[in-house]
Amino acid sequence: MDSPKDSKKLLYQNVSFYFKVGLISGICMIVGTIIGSGIFVSPKSVLANAGAVGPCLVIWAACGVLATLGALCFAELGTMITKSGGEYPYLMEAFGPIPAFLFSWTSLLVTKPSSFAIICLSFAEYASAPFYPGCDPPPVVIKCLAAAAIVVITIVNSLSVKLGSYLQNLLTAAKMIIVTIIIVSGIVLLAQGKTENFKDSFKDSKISVSSIGLAFYNGLWAYDGWNQLNYITEELKNPYRNLPLSIIIGIPLVTICYVLINIAYFTVMTSTELLQSQAVAVTFGDRILYPASWIVPLFVAFSTIGSANGTCFTAGRLVYVAGREGHMLKVLSYISVKRLTPAPAIMFYGAIAIIYIIPGDINTLINYFSFAVWIFYGLTVFALIVMRFTRKEVNRPIRIPIVIPVIVTLVSILLVLIPIISAPELAYLYCVLFILSGLIFYVLFVHFKFSWPQKISKPITMHLQMLLEVVPAEETTE
Repeated sequence: MDSPKDSKKLLYQNVSFYFKVGLISGICMIVGTIIGSGIFVSPKSVLANAGAVGPCLVIWAACGVLATLGALCFAELGTMITKSGGEYPYLMEAFGPIPAFLFSWTSLLVTKPSSFAIICLSFAEYASAPFYPGCDPPPVVIKCLAAAAIVVITIVNSLSVKLGSYLQNLLTAAKMIIVTIIIVSGIVLLAQGKTENFKDSFKDSKISVSSIGLAFYNGLWAYDGWNQLNYITEELKNPYRNLPLSIIIGIPLVTICYVLINIAYFTVMTSTELLQSQAVAVTFGDRILYPASWIVPLFVAFSTIGSANGTCFTAGRLVYVAGREGHMLKVLSYISVKRLTPAPAIMFYGAIAIIYIIPGDINTLINYFSFAVWIFYGLTVFALIVMRFTRKEVNRPIRIPIVIPVIVTLVSILLVLIPIISAPELAYLYCVLFILSGLIFYVLFVHFKFSWPQKISKPITMHLQMLLEVVPAEETTE
């Protein structure tokens, strides 16, 4: 049961005004989404696989270069196909509905909610740590706090696009404070001659393909979010200008910050000490900022919650676009009449993320996430190469050299194959089977559109419309 026609007219008169994100907010969205828990969790794993300080810093810089190249590919796609939903519309245009559906299926049920859950679990660990000095916080406390964070972020982004954007800007400013403190402290220590940990920095380094590949895996987890702005292309002011500018400014800024933060870590910790640290940033704060070391876990909590907010802000749009295309429940594509937000999509996303918190194993979630996400990153960039030949007539405000998507595609293939070859586990097979299982749902509910699912979903959709006060986002003739 739809809302009255005058309400729908009001919605479409105002939705374009409210759904606008400018250049500064776009940069903050990229920086705020990327800089989250990763830089405070991944340094140990990168160093453990790299084996020494020198290759560790090289890998952090190389991950930033790869993220920038990938984002430039997405910039061409985003300005060529100006639809929200990230990879979804690009796969739809290049390969048709089946790969697009499999991406939305995997993203909605695996990669996006698991990423949201990982970030909120990291937030909960740092936020609860000061209350349990000398020991690890109880798992139930971490899970409850993470679930509360998901609920709050979901409510904020369901209430207002502007509120979510303003909160993102505020939390980005807060996280840049702790990033600045760590970087400035590192520069001061270097100026004081604290360089002994950088001597023979390539000694004992590991040069095997598997170890370097796994180091890239962990480093790229910290950079994940480089493509988030493509999920809200329709909400960008002047996307032809602001999308590439946000990428060119935002990702190199993050890369510089990450390298300098790691340099700062090594000014006060040897490689062995860093690997033995329970929380690298907290150890750094204890040695440099004592007795004000409590600042570090506080601002790290701000950093992670800001990353979670940015992830929720953008991922809700994927649910919305998939629902609009008929690949998910139709109600997920509806817009709130009062709030002008894709509230059903955001609520669905938050609910799935809470389910992932129940097992609460961050490392397992990261493995599932990383393996699945790079399959579709590579496929999406390959779609850019395909459309250079199949869609020559399409206007491309940004046209990058073809060698860039070729490099990113090849690296994506390596990132998917290396963990399988170096450390084969059944988890990877389960992940592939889950992705392919989406074909069953596509055939039954999208391709053939059997009537009995429609009979079940129609009354559910009607009641959810009335409960949430939402209407279809596309005007229909009545």
